[in-house]
Amino acid sequence: MNSSYVNMGVGALLATLFVLKSVSLASGFIFHSEAPEKPGFAIVAAEDTSAGAGGKAAAAKQETPIAQLLQKADAKAGESIFKKCQACHDGTKGGPNKVGPNLFGVVDRPIASHEGFGYSSAMKDFSKGSSEKWTYDHLYHFLEAPKKFIAGTAMGFAGLPKEEDRANVIAYLRTLADTPEPLPDVNAPAATN
Repeated sequence: MNSSYVNMGVGALLATLFVLKSVSLASGFIFHSEAPEKPGFAIVAAEDTSAGAGGKAAAAKQETPIAQLLQKADAKAGESIFKKCQACHDGTKGGPNKVGPNLFGVVDRPIASHEGFGYSSAMKDFSKGSSEKWTYDHLYHFLEAPKKFIAGTAMGFAGLPKEEDRANVIAYLRTLADTPEPLPDVNAPAATN
């Protein structure tokens, strides 16, 4: 009598699996949809670690020095572009850290030094123990392609490919300070990383 209950249970299980598989196949035929010819939204997140820490490759392809770009930069346009950054960064004085550190006073601040934020080991290594600062040049290259400039950074932003956009954002970041840092000298030699 015990074996008949086992046989009934196994039979019920197999019958259930048969019905589920049949329904799955039938619904696949009825509701089949073709893959779109062109995706609706392509996510571009190319990561090239060949540049290594310090981003020598990013620096090599700079065409216009940041000092020249900042002379024409528009902080208002930079504020508009910065809205993309606000999902992860706050720019108010005394504001909170979010996914990324607070950016108030970031220009000329030591890298990986904002209190209360846990930086990636790549960012800490790049900071050289907080002796390296967020210069205009560093910000320019980092905003172009964060993962190329500092390989291994936790920042998932793909970057700003247009040099004018980067200059405008940096001009805006410069305003996020009690005393904005002076603009770099246009006649000074370009910084080498």
